[in-house]
Amino acid sequence: MAKANILDINGNKTKDIVMPRWFYGKIREDIVSKVIEAKKIKQPYAPSILAGRQSSVSGKIIHQRHVWKSQYGRGMSRVPRKTMSRRGNQFNWVGATAPNTRGGRRAHPPKVLSMINTNKINKKELKIAFISALSATADVNFVVKKYETLKGKKIDSAKLPLVVESKIIGLKTKTFIDAVKTILGKDLFSIAVRKKAQRAGKGKLRGRKYKKTAGVLFVTGSEEKLKSGTFESISAKGLSITDLAKGGLGRLTIYTEKAIKDIDDRLKSKMVNIKEIKK
Repeated sequence: MAKANILDINGNKTKDIVMPRWFYGKIREDIVSKVIEAKKIKQPYAPSILAGRQSSVSGKIIHQRHVWKSQYGRGMSRVPRKTMSRRGNQFNWVGATAPNTRGGRRAHPPKVLSMINTNKINKKELKIAFISALSATADVNFVVKKYETLKGKKIDSAKLPLVVESKIIGLKTKTFIDAVKTILGKDLFSIAVRKKAQRAGKGKLRGRKYKKTAGVLFVTGSEEKLKSGTFESISAKGLSITDLAKGGLGRLTIYTEKAIKDIDDRLKSKMVNIKEIKK
């Protein structure tokens, strides 16, 4: 059975802990990709149903003889029109409603139904994907593969998965950041801090002015709460595949000792398919 070191605020080993088998399972990238695709959400949007149809339009122009309002022989197109003024049977009309007219409706507007994700996922596949995402956080190859800046640098495989004592949760912000920097080291700390930058190109004009990195993820126990907002944190009970595999498998993740126990209890209660776990 594999063991992991529990680190204190100075990055020193205090004791070791027997890690649950879920952290050393078979990593199924195909199933993780399938689950992430099924969990994608998008805010549906569409124009108003009445947009471009709020003018009193008489309908298409009639080109028959002996019919009221007929435009037979006048050489007028059949674009729907609204009456601005008239004199007898002479009409001053302006095109409306049609997409090529001023104030008209859109030809092919975005539709809400096309934006609703209807993909489904099997329960067993969901469990396998969650174990794969956990296992990837303990695998050096996946962590290095995920982060471009780590390529070519030596990362101690004995460090992963990163487990810290619960005492670190109660530290003040400055002391907490210094402790994380000591635990991770220079190379890992450079990707642990969330960075925000202005996007290049026209995306700035389309509601995507800034882009930011995910940074390190802190997984805490059920009764623990991280006071600092510098890093992203989540409880072990609410931990999901989208948290662990954001942007790909191998996200840099730090677990507290209590979080490891909570994750083990959570997966044991769900009776995970043993065939997909490495013995």
